[in-house]
Amino acid sequence: MGNPSSFSSGMASNSVTSSALNVQASTPAQKRALSYASTIKQLFDEIQSSKMPADRILANYFREHKKHGSKDRKVIRESLFSLFRWWGWFQRLGDQQISAVYFASLSASALLEAHAWQEIANAWHELSQSPIDYQQAQALTVESLDDKLALIQYLFPAIEFKAHDLLPDWFWQVCPVDAAQQTQLIAAMSSRPPIWGRAQGITSQDAATQLQALGIEASYSHYFSDAINLGSKSMNLNEIALYKDGNIEIQDLASQVIGQICAPEPDAHWWDACSGAGGKTLQLRSLMLAKAADNQTSSAGSIISSDIRSNALEELTKRAQRAHFNGISVARWKSDALPVPADHFDGVLVDAPCSCTGTWRRNPDMRWLDGVEVEAVADKAALQLDILSRSSRAVKAGGILVYATCSLSPIENQDVVTTFLQQHPEFTLTPIRHPFSGEQTEMLTVWPFEANSDGMFVARMLRSK
Repeated sequence: MGNPSSFSSGMASNSVTSSALNVQASTPAQKRALSYASTIKQLFDEIQSSKMPADRILANYFREHKKHGSKDRKVIRESLFSLFRWWGWFQRLGDQQISAVYFASLSASALLEAHAWQEIANAWHELSQSPIDYQQAQALTVESLDDKLALIQYLFPAIEFKAHDLLPDWFWQVCPVDAAQQTQLIAAMSSRPPIWGRAQGITSQDAATQLQALGIEASYSHYFSDAINLGSKSMNLNEIALYKDGNIEIQDLASQVIGQICAPEPDAHWWDACSGAGGKTLQLRSLMLAKAADNQTSSAGSIISSDIRSNALEELTKRAQRAHFNGISVARWKSDALPVPADHFDGVLVDAPCSCTGTWRRNPDMRWLDGVEVEAVADKAALQLDILSRSSRAVKAGGILVYATCSLSPIENQDVVTTFLQQHPEFTLTPIRHPFSGEQTEMLTVWPFEANSDGMFVARMLRSK
């Protein structure tokens, strides 16, 4: 590379090609670094070309390449996600097809996130031929977003970087955020959230104690009595007895807000109209059983879960069996016709398909995939309104209808609910108390920076007749 000024200040291609890196490794550390870089490059290419989620591509790769040990998997996984997390800056460096630029991006990502494999990161820095002193860069503080901005500016002084580069320009068009919150949102989106879970049939305190004994950084949350923060380290759930026995489920804290807003009674009958693999179905049933136990009664409530994908419903059934939950059944959507009775349920949850902008912290690749832009948000509103309207027919008079998405855009959230209410005057909004701030609102957006979670939207409506 020679000099940092050789980096282009223009926007570069959003892909790293699969061509050879064309660099000579001269030390054992450089050889290991080159091997890692080649694998990460291959995965980056596949994600960009296939437009499939990075976690799915990565899982397939590790399944097919058993040679990688736990350390290898950690370096590959975290470096890959780091490239996407900071891609808004890295794409300003120049053409990533050039080996020097690509190695500089890998080295910078390791510094930005203070990765433990600094010998490998230093080798990437050497392979980039940067004149910047690596040890001096390593000594810089990288705790806040301002710290990270100062670091990237130090590494590449010829290029002007801004915090807003870390989210695509089109995002702000579909998700207007007031100036006071923009920096908070960017900082949250540029960090990894912890793994959140729920306790089922056991107190969160007991669950946290048992997990801590296994070396897991678990702590129970004061927001919800069953919420557990499992820290940020990856873990093999199938080796944890609490998980195998159905006493904990993985569910982000923002997602848990939805079930808490539904607040199902022990004897209520609910329909989860877009259940997927059943995370919220299990939460609803757990809440029913917990409330029944508090009242020293049994729960006669039930939940029917529906989805268009039979494999998702099969997974839901397995999870319900692992949790030892009765009262859950499935009814697959096979056409536009309701798969359940009309005017029947005390509550209906519509967790609608969406752009998933609220999950970008966990899936930073999704914000940069080619073709993911304004239309990815705007095109879904009609489908969301259709699903909500059809599903609302299953709510009985006096029943509750809850609409939720993991989007942060009003186009998919407030606008859909407003249009629905105009077309269905028998439904009215009921007030919601924000679980993290205590404020009361008619429609709730959970921002990722409020409680170190994903982003979510939820509205609760009452059918009057």
